[in-house]
Amino acid sequence: MLRIELMDWAAARAEASRIRLAVFVEEQRVPPEIEMDENETVCVHALAYAQGRAVGTGRLLPDGHIGRMAVLKESRSRGLGGAILERLVEEARRRGMKEVVLSAQTHALGFYRRHGFSEEGEVFEEAGIPHQEMRRVLNS
Repeated sequence: MLRIELMDWAAARAEASRIRLAVFVEEQRVPPEIEMDENETVCVHALAYAQGRAVGTGRLLPDGHIGRMAVLKESRSRGLGGAILERLVEEARRRGMKEVVLSAQTHALGFYRRHGFSEEGEVFEEAGIPHQEMRRVLNS
């Protein structure tokens, strides 16, 4: 059973940090000092629970950027990332946002395309990982 909850940073911090550190810092070797940032407290955070355990996370910034999408390795390929993404898109729509934007790791471009996002601009490097900006226009 899958459950996705939206919450502020105070409520999400322990589980979201655990997931993001496992995925970004341990797996992808992102420097730990850049993984958490000053935006945490202004974002709405999504936590995905499977069998009662938090296994995925993502966040929505007030300007419509979605980021820090992460699912623990053992829980991938089960639709959790898509469910988190769509829940954040739904929240953006509920807040009256006309579009959402994200910086996708290039290996995940197909995933985001399947969820209605389109690439924009050139590939760029962030934390040593190639990324591309993607956008999705939201219909009312």
